[in-house]
Amino acid sequence: MTVGLSMALLEESVMDREHGDYLNHDLAQYHVAACADVRDIEALWVEEDDPHLNPMGSKGIGEIGIVGTAAAIANAVHHATGVRIRDLPIRLDKLVR
Repeated sequence: MTVGLSMALLEESVMDREHGDYLNHDLAQYHVAACADVRDIEALWVEEDDPHLNPMGSKGIGEIGIVGTAAAIANAVHHATGVRIRDLPIRLDKLVR
């Protein structure tokens, strides 16, 4: 979920149009959220058995929190401001156009 928050609010590649290289090509300039940036997160799991998925009936959980978190933040911003942002990251300049 921290990665989803980071994707929604922070992560952006900035291209130098003159030289064709990225301006933020390292972690000193490409900002990502860390656990220290996030307050309390509570994840609840719903038990579900899917015998048709694979022989074990198991599912991966890695990307579930990433996609839902960014969408939830975008919807919260829309409900709070009335402005729908369709490209990430959500920044103030996109809200005041």
